[in-house]
Amino acid sequence: MKKIEAIIKPFKLDEVREALSEVGVTGLTVSEVKGFGRQKGHTELYRGAEYVVDFLPKIKIEIVVADETVEPAIEAIIKAARTGKIGDGKIFVTPVEQVVRIRTGESNEAAI
Repeated sequence: MKKIEAIIKPFKLDEVREALSEVGVTGLTVSEVKGFGRQKGHTELYRGAEYVVDFLPKIKIEIVVADETVEPAIEAIIKAARTGKIGDGKIFVTPVEQVVRIRTGESNEAAI
């Protein structure tokens, strides 16, 4: 099992969710986060004054999938989230040792 964390632009959330659903991902966790990478923020004008926005709003999606679903899920995220512009985001994949469904006590593959 693997945990996939994707940091994407907020307006791409619905497209990514639909794309993941099409490849069989049944559950996901979404968080509103802020951060920056190569963009290093940007400058905005507010009431005639310029100010720097260091941290940009992003969406973090977390899913845990079986090993055979990792590549299709990554491809679905890339296809749905890509705009071709800087700040499209990143995907991180890490191993998951154990999953337990609290309600039923099911574990590992049965709990995903």
